[in-house]
Amino acid sequence: MRQYDSDRLSPSARIDHHLIENYLQSVIWKAETKKDEEWDASLYNVTGLIAFMLSEQYAPLEERLTAIMSRIDRVPEYYEVGRLNLNNAVPELIELSIQQNEGGLSVLTKDLADSIHKSGLPDSVRSVFREKNKEAIAAIQDFTGNLKAVLPESKRSFRLGKELYEQQFSYDIQSDLTAEQLYREALKRKAYLHQEMAKISRTLWPEYFGSADMPADSLVLVKMMIDTLSVNHVKPGEFQSAIEKQLPELTKFVNEKNLLYLDPSKPLVVRKEPAYMAGVAGASISAPGPYDTSGNTYYNVGSLASWPKDKAESYLREYNHYILQILNIHEAIPGHYTQLVYANKSGSLIKSVLANGAMIEGWAVYTEQMMLENGYGNEEPEMWLMWYKWNLRTVCNTILDYAVHVSGMSEEDAMELLIHQAFQQEAEASGKWRRVNVTSVQLTSYFSGYTEIIRLREEWKKKQGDKFDLKEFHEQFLSYGNAPVKYIKEMMMR
Repeated sequence: MRQYDSDRLSPSARIDHHLIENYLQSVIWKAETKKDEEWDASLYNVTGLIAFMLSEQYAPLEERLTAIMSRIDRVPEYYEVGRLNLNNAVPELIELSIQQNEGGLSVLTKDLADSIHKSGLPDSVRSVFREKNKEAIAAIQDFTGNLKAVLPESKRSFRLGKELYEQQFSYDIQSDLTAEQLYREALKRKAYLHQEMAKISRTLWPEYFGSADMPADSLVLVKMMIDTLSVNHVKPGEFQSAIEKQLPELTKFVNEKNLLYLDPSKPLVVRKEPAYMAGVAGASISAPGPYDTSGNTYYNVGSLASWPKDKAESYLREYNHYILQILNIHEAIPGHYTQLVYANKSGSLIKSVLANGAMIEGWAVYTEQMMLENGYGNEEPEMWLMWYKWNLRTVCNTILDYAVHVSGMSEEDAMELLIHQAFQQEAEASGKWRRVNVTSVQLTSYFSGYTEIIRLREEWKKKQGDKFDLKEFHEQFLSYGNAPVKYIKEMMMR
């Protein structure tokens, strides 16, 4: 690829060239240097792919089952290779692998078994299929059993260290900044947000606390205000239905404000988070790939049904009346869901397959601010305070991830950052600590992409002058697909 003259390519194809080259370099680096197949047990899991093939109607059931059968046949070999590859695995990732593989077993024991039964496959084929499925189930159970056996002796740290972290950041984020530079930008942003949140809290104090003495410590002041506002939340059993109710309201606002075009023909399905996805994030989007443009986009919502009452209350205070709306902007409209629909229309398979996570997450964070700037929430100071808190979460994602993996931040210090400086509930903070134990770099993508998009919008405004149109900016930005922001900037500013 380096021998090919990329200057001969169109601007869009040139970005594809960058993405392919970056991907290949990343693959080589992972194989030769990072070697995570030797210590990350969570890499080994077949249940998610099989669940996708069963649930998506991209082909007749019998055709999909035939494709699944060819994979099921190799599952025992797959998990045996995984067992042999793993050497001194990270205990936190072992626990995640056990949780996700055992959680996903129902895909084979129930979903696949039911599909085989109701299919039109010949009886002889179904009989062989059932036996192969039993062998696959046994292989997963053997794999998780082996993981449980080696867990007590597994001592490897989940922390990457500075060298590996900077290298992974370079490949995954594809920013002009280094990881350390972004970390320092995040520290500055945290200080700014604390200042703005204190201003709003002082303004709101008389309304919520009357003549009570206002705390001199600004962080204590902000926390008291946030805690007071956070008691306004839905009931545990209404969490998913509240999300479903809000989505049409967001669509209406975007259309009325003419912020960007929303394709009404693309379905968004809110569903309970599948078991094979559990343990990392409480809400997420699963979008159809570039070859399945008519497929469903799923909004995965974590269930609170089995949670203790106090833990569920803590979680709901985190995702209170205000934050839940911001979450839906981020995950759905006009955030991830909207952006991914545009990405699949961009005409570039490379940008869809080798999607840049920082651009994707950055867009979702950017839309939160953009919606409030355009009047969402009726300019309520409470909504702005809660968005600053939410944006502080994005900022502290970067601080936490870098500090934990590079600087060795302890769990105690992480809880201090998240609970006392980012004003998160204990359940949310504990979940974020778990997440930083089992992922690396991805948590920085939110702040990285957001920062770059905000800066690009300001440069675009200056370039356009009186001709600046926000809808045009959004649609042009999204038209380039899942490309790194720095390359989109090159195309828009040329």
